[in-house]
Amino acid sequence: MIKKYSYISLLLVVLFSLSSFKNEEIKLNGTWHFQIDRKEEGITEKWYNKNLSDAIKLPGSMAQFLKGDEITLKTKWTGSIYDSSYYFVPRLKKYREPGNIHIPFWLTPAKHYVGAAWYQKEVNIPANWKGKRILLHLERTHIETRVWINDKEVGMQNSLVAPHVYDLSQYLTTGKQRISIRIDNRIKEINVGPDSNSITDHTQGNWNGIIGKIALESGSPVYIDDVQIYPDVKNRKARVKITISNSTQNQFSGVLSIAAKSFNSQESDKTEVITSSFSAAKLGDQTIELELPFGKGMLTWNEFDPALYHLETKLSSNEISDIKIVQFGMREFKIKGNQFLINDVPIFLRGTVHNCEFPLTGYPATTVEAWMKIFKTIKNYGLNHVRFHSWCPPEAAFIVADKLGLYLQPEGPSWPNHGPKIGLGQPVDQYLYDETTRMAKEYGNYASFTMLSAGNEPAGNQVKYLNQFVDFWKAKDSRRVYTGMTVGGSWPVVPNAEYQARGGVRGLKWEKMPETESDFSAGIAPFKVPFVAHEIGQYCVFPNFEEIKKYKGVYRAKNFEMFREDLKDHNMENQAKDFLNASGKLQVLCYKNEIEKILRTPGYAGFQMLGLQDFPGQGTALVGVLDAFFQEKGYVSAQEYARFCNETVPLAKIPKFVYTNGETFKAAIALFHSGKAPLKNAVISWTIEDEKGNIFTAGSFDPKTFENGNGLFAGNIEFSLGGINDASKLNLEVKVNNTIFANDWNFWVYPDKKSEISPSVYYTTVLDDKAKEILQNGGKVFLNASGKVVKGKEVEMHFLPVFWNTSWFKMRPPHVTGMLIQDKSPAFNDFPTSFYSDLQWWEIQNRSQVMNLEDFPADFRPLVQPIDTWFMNRRLALVFEAQIGKGKIIVSSADIGPDMENKPASKQLFFSLQKYMDSDKFNPKSILDFEVIKDVFVSPSREAFNTYTKDSPDELKPNSNQNKVK
Repeated sequence: MIKKYSYISLLLVVLFSLSSFKNEEIKLNGTWHFQIDRKEEGITEKWYNKNLSDAIKLPGSMAQFLKGDEITLKTKWTGSIYDSSYYFVPRLKKYREPGNIHIPFWLTPAKHYVGAAWYQKEVNIPANWKGKRILLHLERTHIETRVWINDKEVGMQNSLVAPHVYDLSQYLTTGKQRISIRIDNRIKEINVGPDSNSITDHTQGNWNGIIGKIALESGSPVYIDDVQIYPDVKNRKARVKITISNSTQNQFSGVLSIAAKSFNSQESDKTEVITSSFSAAKLGDQTIELELPFGKGMLTWNEFDPALYHLETKLSSNEISDIKIVQFGMREFKIKGNQFLINDVPIFLRGTVHNCEFPLTGYPATTVEAWMKIFKTIKNYGLNHVRFHSWCPPEAAFIVADKLGLYLQPEGPSWPNHGPKIGLGQPVDQYLYDETTRMAKEYGNYASFTMLSAGNEPAGNQVKYLNQFVDFWKAKDSRRVYTGMTVGGSWPVVPNAEYQARGGVRGLKWEKMPETESDFSAGIAPFKVPFVAHEIGQYCVFPNFEEIKKYKGVYRAKNFEMFREDLKDHNMENQAKDFLNASGKLQVLCYKNEIEKILRTPGYAGFQMLGLQDFPGQGTALVGVLDAFFQEKGYVSAQEYARFCNETVPLAKIPKFVYTNGETFKAAIALFHSGKAPLKNAVISWTIEDEKGNIFTAGSFDPKTFENGNGLFAGNIEFSLGGINDASKLNLEVKVNNTIFANDWNFWVYPDKKSEISPSVYYTTVLDDKAKEILQNGGKVFLNASGKVVKGKEVEMHFLPVFWNTSWFKMRPPHVTGMLIQDKSPAFNDFPTSFYSDLQWWEIQNRSQVMNLEDFPADFRPLVQPIDTWFMNRRLALVFEAQIGKGKIIVSSADIGPDMENKPASKQLFFSLQKYMDSDKFNPKSILDFEVIKDVFVSPSREAFNTYTKDSPDELKPNSNQNKVK
């Protein structure tokens, strides 16, 4: 029988004698006895019956309290090593010496241990706990726990996603009791994959310990085991499924009541109280479903207005009571065609990937405060979505995401590749079902838990397995949407997936001239469900060595230290910050262009960057504009980033970025909008101005209403460039009037005139005897060495920077991550440039040879310096100047000269350099020997990359076979 009551009348209904089973808690934080079980003797020797010999504090990890082993070359890491050349490269020998070990693949923990360890604590159980249900709550242990009370074993659990909760009611008595916990962090029969971010040393580290809430909880022997809330927004109600457990020997009858009240929004709302009588059989469970109606004031949850409720569920009788409070939001996250909908409003997912980067602790944060800092930063950069790559965060992350309005895709804690495989009957098959079921129970009510993937990039009989996985979850729980696993573009399509989170339709095709007209329509056309781009970006930036001092916790950035020392050994230590900023500006340019390309693609459903922050493992993947601490590196702010990554973004379809003054600049202006409502009567305005702020032209379009969508046409602009007589950098800015939304693009205009060689300069494509003679006699030589380079020929430069990093892909090109340009030099007076390679450099830089300056003086600095991968740190040049004898020379390995056709930037750069050479400002500081320059075109580099081993990624020395499934 179900009745409705107000909150006041509910108090009268449940006013019974409830004190005998009041819920209580004993926190177990603090010092525990501890002992490492290296030889696995603890069980047979009954360590649970003795006092352990060491001590440790919990919550925490072994490494945090310096328990474990020193790092050596034989440390048994959890994770694949793709490039083992570190173990063999002669110049890195000093980093392999005892006492100076510097592992380049990931951050280095203070101590490392893989195996069993014991944790033990004595606790006094109060007399008034007699007859109560007593639970041991262990939040985030890693990985397997076994628990003893005194000399009796309680059980074993091994979840990576949920608290390990043990019912100790039958084991504890009042008075002093000993709790022993054996934790084992080895990969055992259940192998989720050594590179899974749930367990790997690539990110959080394979730690051993307990890091969240640790407590004994007492309560009623008849209790609310589970509450799951299923919102029905359209009909203003929720279905509430409640599981009651009776651990007594008697049948139980009582009253169940539910009511919800909002708590975090300016507007408030509450429901009436719904009550129902129920009975539960002895030692049994009873599931009850109640319908909770909402009134006209019902508040809904989305990214803009994340209104939340607390549902209070009460169980009561004359002698027993139990209360469970659950946070939830009234929202429906659905799919219609190729769109995601939140409460029937189309949305676009702008996401990043969280890989469990926690460099201070080496384990994930379990506090609301820590996740609030992370998620606020993510929101500040214009994002509304987070994917958790092969791991599931603790409850605090869901609590915060709910409050801030973020759409989360946690994953089964698995990357079943590089060893394990799915669909072949291995233990991981059932484990993923078990783990995702635990995720749904623990976190399923959180409004932010909108999507679920089984993991990352699997191997095995994956399509059949994942089809069944998706079907299972679609039938079981409609509160979120499901994909198979999050995969790259070469993985097979899982037909039953409700949305596709995959690669293959991403990236910048900058082997051709950059433009902003193309989109990804052809790539996503075969997919009739929402397509979310998998791991877009992965554009590298040079290490920020100032970050090293931030590592004051469990980890040290030994990888950064090695890269910095190696840069010093190559005589470029004082250029580190310049390399960071120059490569960083290019990185931002690349992210901007790839994100905009997605935003202008009709029907694209979203993206998941890799990433907003750096990934500290897999060879050190510095792909973020933020570091692993989620802090800025100094070359782009959140406000600047959000201009091209936000709920509303002005777009410009521009056919090219380099013009002559005989052309007309044309652009189609468009808009991306994913707001909580249409933009009504929006006026879009635009201006074109130069670097001094002089406005050349401006305009606006008629007011227009923009619904949510990608690449929504606003209008066309044209601007004749005929009045621009000097080489100029111009900027097009587009704004949505009376809003914060604005975006801009640089473009360049050069005079359309024939380039002539100065009579005072000898132009040559070969460093021949004539060039030598002219230099000896005090003349000037311009050497266009394009295609002639030998020393540096192995270094492949594209305009796009290094992808992910060169170590993980064993030096797959490109090898260069941007260029540092001496922009203040008068050599560029007639070629407007900043200190980094912007789009006007594309036709000059892309696929050009670079010169390796390994024999040049230590302080030699070129005019244009490609930035090498930090694993090699070669001193490179694209353009340099020098004195040779009485003469002066400029050498370019880019193809710039007087006969450039359809290459206005190359032509203009040559003009600027010629004019510079013709002036009295041409006075190079560095003096070189002619033979040193000539050797660049004769002898190969002495230092070249060598893999030293052809072992497969899973069998690389010196840890062969350590991750193989036996």
